[in-house]
Amino acid sequence: MHQVASRRRSQPPPARFLFEALIDPHREPIRHWLDLRDNEIEPTIIESVEPELVIWSSIWPDRPDAIIRFDIEAVGYETTLCWTLFVDDPVPTESDVVRMRKRINTLINANLRFTFGQ
Repeated sequence: MHQVASRRRSQPPPARFLFEALIDPHREPIRHWLDLRDNEIEPTIIESVEPELVIWSSIWPDRPDAIIRFDIEAVGYETTLCWTLFVDDPVPTESDVVRMRKRINTLINANLRFTFGQ
């Protein structure tokens, strides 16, 4: 697998809450953040280690080989979350990588982050 994108950013909730949100995005309907587009599918959990690791299957039916890895690290009262996108050959074009990266970033560093008040 090829690593094609990655982002690291602090998140406001403690690690265990972030872990739970990634494991079950629909757990708290009031904190709905996983707004998938018509051309996206619900990810499944490939692997998880509480509270430090979650690996999702692809959200793109046209790239079923893609996986998204979330590394969760407690830092004081906040959490550092690093997501990494991996794909098999053929590696997508640069414009497709940018599109995928922006989409994950919107879901995680905007939608999810905003549900916790930032």
